[in-house]
Amino acid sequence: MAIASFANILKRFQGSELSKEEQKELLKEVLVMTLSRASNADINIDPAEISTIQRIIKQAIGEDVSEAEIRVASKSELYERAPLEKYLSRCGRLLGDAERALTLRSLAEVIKTDCHISFREVEFFDKVAEALAVKPSMLMGLEESD
Repeated sequence: MAIASFANILKRFQGSELSKEEQKELLKEVLVMTLSRASNADINIDPAEISTIQRIIKQAIGEDVSEAEIRVASKSELYERAPLEKYLSRCGRLLGDAERALTLRSLAEVIKTDCHISFREVEFFDKVAEALAVKPSMLMGLEESD
């Protein structure tokens, strides 16, 4: 399956339940979609951002993602059907706290990669955080102790 097809996200919108393997694939799709879109948030895809996205995906999922896949995902027709926030809001409900926080920490890393943070990137980060319902405590790794 081409990563930019976002098959699991589209499947979820059709009301289908996801298996554990499909949930793992969903995390990959959410990461690729979010991080790729972030690389284009300031209208300037820096090569360092591409490398950062590739490294993050490799560490988180254990799979390689090509530069072409990232560029396609950053401009995917998926965004013409509905805003990214709508997809993330629905998909975020299927991801655990750790996966949603991982997505946000990874997003922050991609945004910081080119050493210039624009207003558009900050706004994008905030929209993603809201869509995924990530609380500051989740982002900081704070959990209740027994």
